[in-house]
Amino acid sequence: MPDDLDHAAGGVTPPDDGQGGRLDVVGVGSPLVDVLARTTDAALGRLDLIKGSMALVDLAQAEVIHAAMAEMTEISGGSAANTMVGVAALGGAAGFIGKVADDRLGTVFASDIRAAGVLFEPAGGRVAPTADAGTGRCLVLVTGDAERTMATHLGAAATLTPDDLDLDLIGRAELLYLEGYLWDLGPAKEAMRRAIAACHDHDGSVAFSLSDPFCVERNRHEFLDLLLGDVDVLFGNEDELVALFAASSFDAAIAAAEETGLLVAATRGARGSVVLTAHGPVEVGPRPVDVVVDTTGAGDLYAAGFLYGLSHGQEPVGCAELGTLCAAEVISHLGARPVADLAVLAAEAGLA
Repeated sequence: MPDDLDHAAGGVTPPDDGQGGRLDVVGVGSPLVDVLARTTDAALGRLDLIKGSMALVDLAQAEVIHAAMAEMTEISGGSAANTMVGVAALGGAAGFIGKVADDRLGTVFASDIRAAGVLFEPAGGRVAPTADAGTGRCLVLVTGDAERTMATHLGAAATLTPDDLDLDLIGRAELLYLEGYLWDLGPAKEAMRRAIAACHDHDGSVAFSLSDPFCVERNRHEFLDLLLGDVDVLFGNEDELVALFAASSFDAAIAAAEETGLLVAATRGARGSVVLTAHGPVEVGPRPVDVVVDTTGAGDLYAAGFLYGLSHGQEPVGCAELGTLCAAEVISHLGARPVADLAVLAAEAGLA
């Protein structure tokens, strides 16, 4: 495994927490430590994992999968947390809300995200670990074609409740970013609803990531309801948007998304992305990458670039181009957080 995975992209000074300044983006999500290893299609089959998906697993399942992994590397992750690290790496002011346990992985996560320049205080304080609920971890198995399959044990992250939210931090956000993964959990779902209300009360905008096609299928009707006034910006990949709108094709899903009137960013992997603008859908092509090593975090970092651009007055197409640049960086190495200086890359590309 590359040496660049052994430390967080960091050395960034977090935004001054005078508790009065406006933040570009605040994310709410599951704080996880990623455990990455290479694998094969055959090994995924033996573990009953669906290639390219994210499955929630209990501690016993996590231990079986963990035991089957070789040459592992640990690095802090979590979808919304990765996005906030990307925003900070571009020079933005970012905060993150999520729940960790008072254990080794909780310390690793907190240290890494703060070193990356993101404001973070564990939601509700660091909770005492139990036999089946320590700090969450995501087991990421990467096949030779760079596709990643994830098995996630949420642990303490699954215990997020409305009372754990830092509403003052949310109130400081120009943009609130929510990950759809949390919608599978009743108390966390209510926490997200409260966060949406708090953000709108302070004239902020809400961005929502669909997260995973299976997550969409489980929560489709509630996700559609969110589009009717709760969400301002929607992120999804091709499969997620087709599932959300029960569409027969990607083009049909885009047509349905247009009807919502929302700002929608649809990612298509190697085909780039489509962003809905006031003048209709615009295709934004991918950026060249010498070798695609690991697609983990591609959507997270695309969202980071897009949200940074949006919070700094860029038009939607410019936001998508910046998101594409960030996604291209993260798929060029193993791990879901940037290694290169995103701010420098953006400036060199004329996108900063």
